[in-house]
Amino acid sequence: MNNEQQELLDEAYNSYLTYIHNVVQGENQIYGDWYGKEEFINKCKTDLEFSEKWGLKIEERELTWDERHELAETKYQIDDVDDVLDKEGIPTKLITITYNNKTIESYE
Repeated sequence: MNNEQQELLDEAYNSYLTYIHNVVQGENQIYGDWYGKEEFINKCKTDLEFSEKWGLKIEERELTWDERHELAETKYQIDDVDDVLDKEGIPTKLITITYNNKTIESYE
């Protein structure tokens, strides 16, 4: 993930922590179900209801060969891509993160 995506994830997680902190009673103690940052991100990836509740949408999908081919030509200026997609490390996955009506895409 790129820095801009990481900032969106941090913003969403901090909002989640603020909510947890405000709801929980006691002196800086968190009771009940709550998630660490990695767990929060994974939960948003796999649980649509949870994702919608916190306004964080994370989508990952594998790129088709045609998409990788186009990416190699446009982003990496590789003309003869048939033999070099994997060799040159052309990404195989698209990651899309949306939070507060802001969407950021990156490739892995």
